[in-house]
Amino acid sequence: MSGFSSEERAAPFTLEYRVFLKNEKGQYISPFHDVPIYADKDVFHMVVEVPRWSNAKMEIATKDPLNPIKQDVKKGKLRYVANLFPYKGYIWNYGAIPQTWEDPGHNDKHTGCCGDNDPIDVCEIGSKVCARGEIITVKVLGILAMIDEGETDWKVIAINVDDPDAANYNDINDVKRLKPGYLEATVDWFRRYKVPDGKPENQFAFNAEFKDKDFAIDIIKSTHDYWRALVTKKIDGKGISCVNTTVSESPFKCGPDAAKAIVDALPPPCESACTVPTDVDKWFHHQKN
Repeated sequence: MSGFSSEERAAPFTLEYRVFLKNEKGQYISPFHDVPIYADKDVFHMVVEVPRWSNAKMEIATKDPLNPIKQDVKKGKLRYVANLFPYKGYIWNYGAIPQTWEDPGHNDKHTGCCGDNDPIDVCEIGSKVCARGEIITVKVLGILAMIDEGETDWKVIAINVDDPDAANYNDINDVKRLKPGYLEATVDWFRRYKVPDGKPENQFAFNAEFKDKDFAIDIIKSTHDYWRALVTKKIDGKGISCVNTTVSESPFKCGPDAAKAIVDALPPPCESACTVPTDVDKWFHHQKN
């Protein structure tokens, strides 16, 4: 989206790698707290964490100041998702809606489980492969209620409003009609993607059925309410960094100089000349070791 840009720090596929966001003035901001949830009425911003077909498990670092995007780490090792036949990596552009939060202290009435402590996830189904750290505007189509190790982990289905076919998609039934098999593949992917790591299959509420656009928007709005309580310190975030530069009523708000100091304390931006392995190369190296 025009007005936002990103800056990489350190080399991709390293423990030090970070993607920071900047506003239209070139000032550092938080993709979690400072990118507005709404682009228009019932049209939302999406922070792209993982481009389609890639394997590196990138995510907004909720516990780091300014919440840069970084690669998830488990037991000291960078995380990658396996290629689940017949899929290659993530099968959509994957990311989050900013200014939302799935409260781990709230028991969801639909799933009977508490939230997963992250912004709400989005699967963008358009034709373009987006870039890590890109901010796009999406039209919400529906939602899937995944249960991940006993936590509610909603998956919003959306399409980039700039997609050539976006006008043809207005609800979840349009996805069923125009992309036959895609929603079934989405359930299959989410059910099995942790199995190669030795974990059980994920479960789903509503018998793994997708709920419609109106239901999805209601869920998103509720997670926005939980986020506002978090960032205004009405709820204890228990380790989540709420440092932001735009939320006037937040006690965690800081100025652009303080935000810059946070970023300047990290390794310098990766030079374009540095040679780093491709995502695929790094994935196969990871599999061999």
